[in-house]
Amino acid sequence: MKRIEIELKNETGLHARPASLFVKMASDYVSEVKLIKEDRSCDAKSIMGVLSLGVMKGDKLAIEADGKDEEEAVLALKNLVESNFGE
Repeated sequence: MKRIEIELKNETGLHARPASLFVKMASDYVSEVKLIKEDRSCDAKSIMGVLSLGVMKGDKLAIEADGKDEEEAVLALKNLVESNFGE
């Protein structure tokens, strides 16, 4: 399992557009991917799950992946978040 912790710096939080980009990218990997905020987690391939976390600017998150492409998945999602989803 690979895990990385990040802070969301996107001004508008993880609203519909960035959440959909996150889910789409997570779905590109065969590994199981989770997004974790505090004591709550969700399947990172589920738009409803990601939106239900209510992630706002400044929130600390963890991305976990478990599977054959776990390292690539975690790094790609980290880069997506750090790029502010292209906004």
